[in-house]
Amino acid sequence: MDQATEVKTGQFRQLKTEEISLPRGPLSSQPQKVRGQQKKVLLLILGMLVLAGLVVGGILWTRRGLVAVQVGKVMRQDLTSLVTASGEIKPPPDKFATVNANSLGKVTEILVNEGDHVKKGQLLMRTEDVQQEADVHAQQAALSSARADSEVQQAAVQSASANLQTAQANLSQAVAKLKQAKDDFSRSQQMFKEELIARQAFDQALSNYEVAEAATESSKAQIEQAKAQLRQAIFNRDMARARVLQAQAQLIGLQNARDQTIYTAPFDGVITSLPVHVGENVVPGIQNQVGSVLFQVSNLSVINAVVDVDESDILGVKYGQPAEVSIDAIPDKKFKGRVTEIGMSAISTSSGQTTSSSSSVNTGEAKDFEVSVTLDDPPPGLRPGLSATAKITTATRKNAVTIPIQALAVREQGELEKEKEAQAKGKAIAAQPGEAGRSSEAKKEIQGVFVVRNGRAVFTPVKTGIMGAMNEEVLSGVKPGEVIVTGSYQVLRTLKNDTKIKVDNSANNLGPSGS
Repeated sequence: MDQATEVKTGQFRQLKTEEISLPRGPLSSQPQKVRGQQKKVLLLILGMLVLAGLVVGGILWTRRGLVAVQVGKVMRQDLTSLVTASGEIKPPPDKFATVNANSLGKVTEILVNEGDHVKKGQLLMRTEDVQQEADVHAQQAALSSARADSEVQQAAVQSASANLQTAQANLSQAVAKLKQAKDDFSRSQQMFKEELIARQAFDQALSNYEVAEAATESSKAQIEQAKAQLRQAIFNRDMARARVLQAQAQLIGLQNARDQTIYTAPFDGVITSLPVHVGENVVPGIQNQVGSVLFQVSNLSVINAVVDVDESDILGVKYGQPAEVSIDAIPDKKFKGRVTEIGMSAISTSSGQTTSSSSSVNTGEAKDFEVSVTLDDPPPGLRPGLSATAKITTATRKNAVTIPIQALAVREQGELEKEKEAQAKGKAIAAQPGEAGRSSEAKKEIQGVFVVRNGRAVFTPVKTGIMGAMNEEVLSGVKPGEVIVTGSYQVLRTLKNDTKIKVDNSANNLGPSGS
């Protein structure tokens, strides 16, 4: 009931009160005239009440089934797709080294301090090396002895070779004498047959031949003996040389063990960590174990922000894409960079370890991928481990057709077909969730927006492109300037196709009118 109706009703009540309180007496001769006026007022008030009821009823009738929605417009604007990820500042892998203890011992000397600049090969630290140094000296002596023995055996080889040459010369002489004795014997034998010489001369020639033949055989035996002696000498020499090589190898190993107590800079850089002190015992072990890490060297000429990108965003990240890096230690300042490395193995968000599809069980856990962004102009004083956030620009669009991200809705094809059939039969469309289709085709999801046309929300399929911070590119389906439903979230979840709507862009719009 409106204010005018309430005023009329008040007047009516006042008149009734006055009528009841009229005095009885001589003036009661005029009651019929007063009653007529009162009837007219009463009829007027009743008419106004009926009219007001009709108006209110008409309004409620016209607004039946309306859903209050928030709306916006399809716009053209420049759009940038960003991937935001957090991580820390690190030098590239080839410019960052954590040096661990190589052997068990005590730190005897530290020649640098944390923050010092060092050159490649510069001596930085020593650990105790008494035993290692003694082993090296002992092995050096053993090597010298082995070399001397090798020289002796080489001399023996030379001597045996000379003996063989002498025996070979003796054999040659014996062979010549044998030939001469044989010739003399042949002549003496012929002459003895012809009785030109005496028996004694023949026997002498035979004896000389036999002696020469024996001497030849003896020379041959001496040659075989000399050859055997030479082979033995060569074998002894080779064994001596092998002992020299063995002693040299052992010396190299002991020298390496001694060198393990000497620590030098692997490259030019800065000492970014020095957790040990002189007199402290160190042990070889895994990285980050107490007493294992001796120092860290970082070359800070190149700085990376190594960030963890979610698996849902990693496919959009490419080499060379520009990025903007913010460092917590340097607030209110941004640094330009570019993507230089993209990890190929996923990292578990809970354990921080890389996963392998062949060895790990898929537990449905979210995974990240390491991405390195190299800063174009890193500021001085950066240290590894500083927290950083990178915003990687994965795509840009100029003058793109865009819609608010929250305007996108997904409907099943079967649900849309049911709504269409209901409209054809003239049934009202309630703003409630519809039943999902049973077939795979009916369950197919369609992405779209609700376009406002003639006071109704019409579901229109769209094809989307890149996504910005608040808006998403639309490649087809709607045009710039069209009005679309943007909220609220509760309404978009249940809004039916071709539903009557009323625009209410107030922040308190939570659902259908009257709810």
